[in-house]
Amino acid sequence: MSHSRIGRRLALLLVSLIAGLAQAQTLRWSSQGDMQTTDPHSQNEVMTNSLNNQVYEALTRRMKDLSMGPSLATEWTQATPLIWRFKLRPGVKFHDGTPFTADDVVFSMQRLRDPNSPHRVYANAVGIPKAVDPLTVIFTLDKPNPILPEMLGNLYIMSRRWSEQNRVTRPLDFKNREESYASQNANGTGPFMLVSRQPGVKTVFKRNPNWWGKFEGNLQEFVFMPISNDATRTAALISGEIDFVIDPPPRDLARLRTLPQLKVLDGEENRLVYVGMDQSRDKLLYANVPGDKNPFKDVRVRRALYHAIDIEAIKSKLMSGYSVPTGGLTSSPRGGYNDPKVETRLPYNLTQARKLLAEAGYPDGFEVTMDCPNNRYINDERICIALASMWAQIKVKVKVNALPRTLFFPKAEKFDTSLYLAGWGGGSTDAEVMLTPVLRNRGEQGVGVSNYGGSVNNEGDALAAASTIETDPKKREGLVKAALQSFREQVNIIPLHRQVIPWAMRREVSIPHSPNNFASMDWVTISK
Repeated sequence: MSHSRIGRRLALLLVSLIAGLAQAQTLRWSSQGDMQTTDPHSQNEVMTNSLNNQVYEALTRRMKDLSMGPSLATEWTQATPLIWRFKLRPGVKFHDGTPFTADDVVFSMQRLRDPNSPHRVYANAVGIPKAVDPLTVIFTLDKPNPILPEMLGNLYIMSRRWSEQNRVTRPLDFKNREESYASQNANGTGPFMLVSRQPGVKTVFKRNPNWWGKFEGNLQEFVFMPISNDATRTAALISGEIDFVIDPPPRDLARLRTLPQLKVLDGEENRLVYVGMDQSRDKLLYANVPGDKNPFKDVRVRRALYHAIDIEAIKSKLMSGYSVPTGGLTSSPRGGYNDPKVETRLPYNLTQARKLLAEAGYPDGFEVTMDCPNNRYINDERICIALASMWAQIKVKVKVNALPRTLFFPKAEKFDTSLYLAGWGGGSTDAEVMLTPVLRNRGEQGVGVSNYGGSVNNEGDALAAASTIETDPKKREGLVKAALQSFREQVNIIPLHRQVIPWAMRREVSIPHSPNNFASMDWVTISK
């Protein structure tokens, strides 16, 4: 080969290397709050799940259109109504090089069923797994599950070997502030690897060069940096210090849309924001009530609070239009089969609210503390303050106890609350993801695990339980609607709205917007 041809090849190789380096991009991502833990089984909260989702994978994966597709499983079949067979993807390795096998699936499902895991309600619903061979798992159920592949998409697979080596075979007890090796270390099979974690400051991830999948984007690393102050977060985006904000303040959006270096993507999130009330105790923990009773046990009081909420004022004045008021009890209208009957709100009516309170024996109201996150939902603390002002008009005096998510959720999970603001949603639009963990009576195997108010509605619970195992679509629709109607009539929770989620980013950043509010980093491209 001539020297000139060698020279040309070296030059082409150099150009190729430079081009590769030019595409080696870093995304700086910010939000008002941090992820809570890198243990993927110990918390069920969207930012925590979203970041763990970059490192850990499930058997199935939600695609861009929110349909379920293959991930660590390549295919699955339902052999009988109670038996599902999953074929696993060959050649997959965890980030430490350990091969992924069926044994890791069995171990992970056992870990997910632990009492410390809020995911146990789903892990129990998918049955008992058994490894048939290194790449085949059979799930045996005790009752049918019409959305089993969808539930598996929320259950991340951990390495049995790594977990045993690092003594993290159980999920950490987050609500009691337990720490473990899995609190700040991770070892998944996913497209990105955890490099370092400084809680509240920054968490760094780098591309997994041995990932089995195909990257659609060009990110080599991303850095997550929570910024709690809205003004500071917006200023950092405008100045170029950060590239992507998943929760820009609604009041800043009009300005952000005018800046040539930025763009804003809008979309309704699959998430219901609602008010919960302690309906289990005879006396509230944090209240001053005549006769030391629990007023929330009376449906008339719950209806009174509902009637006293001016939801349109919250939408226009507080949310700047970035909310969809609803009376529905599912994360998406599709959960109620888009039936307007299960979406209608009780009307804003102060006269009716005062009448109901008087009938219940509280003409002069009562005092109660409301627990509220201040860095989880859009304007969460401000919503609670607005509700307190509205309820004051019917003589219910509310003290707002605003907490960061790392304190709010452990408090709620211990049922240490009298009145609270919460939200629920994610990728699935099915009613099941709201019915069983949030609305049903607290029970075994994680049923009612997020029913923080301890509400009891035996009729709704029975209907919801029946819908969970009904495989006939038409019969299931009837059961779901009947269950939702029962919970609506009893006002076991007070729905407010579904969030509209705008994502703000630098002009050169391309991120597919998703109703589950997950930003999948393997789909991200930076063109600079």
